[in-house]
Amino acid sequence: MKYVICQSVSVTDMSNEVLQEKVFHHGELETASVSIGCSVITSALGLKEFEVVYDLRYNEKQRCKIVDIEYDMAEKPVVARAYLEPVRLIVGQHDVGQV
Repeated sequence: MKYVICQSVSVTDMSNEVLQEKVFHHGELETASVSIGCSVITSALGLKEFEVVYDLRYNEKQRCKIVDIEYDMAEKPVVARAYLEPVRLIVGQHDVGQV
């Protein structure tokens, strides 16, 4: 089955006020099954202005656990999404610049 790997991202300012909440799509994974608690290793995330992007400056990886699996039966074919642990990115601290 094909799983879409997603992650909820909160973009906040320095005083912890939420500016945006987005769902970042890491990509698709073709596998027999995934389960809650499995780890997924991806590139670290950062901000380019207010857009969530991979932070490729230092080649850092992040390990996140799958916290939810969703099957969208309203779509044909059925779409399976695996959600990773949510992350918070702070404007000014997680900026990647013009990469």
